[in-house]
Amino acid sequence: MSYDRSQPYPTYPWQPPEPAEPVRRAPRHRPPIGHHSDLRILRSAYRWQRRTATFTALGYFTLFLVLSAYAPSFMASGGTDGLPTGLLLALLQLPVTWLAIAVYEHTARRYVDPLADRIRKQSEVDARRGAGAR
Repeated sequence: MSYDRSQPYPTYPWQPPEPAEPVRRAPRHRPPIGHHSDLRILRSAYRWQRRTATFTALGYFTLFLVLSAYAPSFMASGGTDGLPTGLLLALLQLPVTWLAIAVYEHTARRYVDPLADRIRKQSEVDARRGAGAR
């Protein structure tokens, strides 16, 4: 009886042999969706989208507050048709908010939604592959 030095010596002669190495499959062409860089790209696109829309509306409102606090003579000065500049800037708050919503919608349709659709389709393919392998 020869002794294989690569295997540890069993304590008892009736001890069953160690299990063989599991069969390894060939790696997939694409890694699973959880490790894919598209998720990172989607998160950064969504983050950029939120920041752009938020800073558009919040930046204008902050500008209005700063002008109200530190430039009262400018805000009280006459604008067009005898309206004070402060009132005109306050009335522009609603269109600026609409602009922020429009920017948010535009970036969603153009950048974020196509990325999300591509990831959704790829995850469906990965799920079918995973279900077929079981």
